Amino acid sequence: MYQVVGVRFKKAGKIYYFDPGDLEIKKDCYAIVETARGIEYGKVVIGRKVVSEEDVVLPLKGVIRVANEEDAKQVEKNKADAKTAYEVCVEKIEKHQLLMKLVDVEYTFDRNKVIFYFTADGRVDFRELVKDLAAIFRTRIELRQIGVRDEAKMLGGIGPCGRVLCCSSFLGDFEPVSIKMAKDQNLSLNPAKISGLCGRLMCCLKYENDHYETSKLDLPDIGSQVMTSLGLGKVIGLNLLDRKVQVEIIDSQKVEELPLDDVVQGEFEY
Repeated sequence: MYQVVGVRFKKAGKIYYFDPGDLEIKKDCYAIVETARGIEYGKVVIGRKVVSEEDVVLPLKGVIRVANEEDAKQVEKNKADAKTAYEVCVEKIEKHQLLMKLVDVEYTFDRNKVIFYFTADGRVDFRELVKDLAAIFRTRIELRQIGVRDEAKMLGGIGPCGRVLCCSSFLGDFEPVSIKMAKDQNLSLNPAKISGLCGRLMCCLKYENDHYETSKLDLPDIGSQVMTSLGLGKVIGLNLLDRKVQVEIIDSQKVEELPLDDVVQGEFEY
């Protein structure tokens, strides 16, 4: 068992566990921690708690200290310098005529590295670009290619629902989303209606998927025969939310929506 605190470095970013040691660290304060890419500044979103070995990545790095006002000023300076670095990088990309789109720039807290996030359709030879940037900023340069979903998370925006994008407001991780989820929920398969700003399937298709899958287990398959109070019928549709079945009654050729309690599944002779 390990005592940890959960730290987040970006809004809606992943939560990482760190060893708090003997420090008095409370939820919602800011801390300076040691990460794989150097010293970083993050917000404590999970207070001190005990977790099992399976929940942490060993070796567990520690919290160096609770952040102070000087650290907060350093973060603001890094953000301001990152905006300047963004403009410089855009100019250099145009100069080298590279087929890439710069999305964001980030300084590590200790200014040991500048990270440039970009999107591109394929591989990009940016060796000359890196040389130019290193000569200007005189620190380590990292160019990191990201996908369209990560781009949407960084830039933010308003989704088709009229709300701020889930990925940029509260989703820490992207979960797999499939077209089957849209089919199970009887949604239109028009790509324009089930795709987010990133052009991929909307993350919210996942939210209610477990409920639909569970409900589907209790309902008969489409095309199967069922016995109802109105006679023998064939299932032609399902209403998973209301737990009702659309049945075409064989004798009358009428379509009725019946509650699940009025439908008996099995093999019947007509």
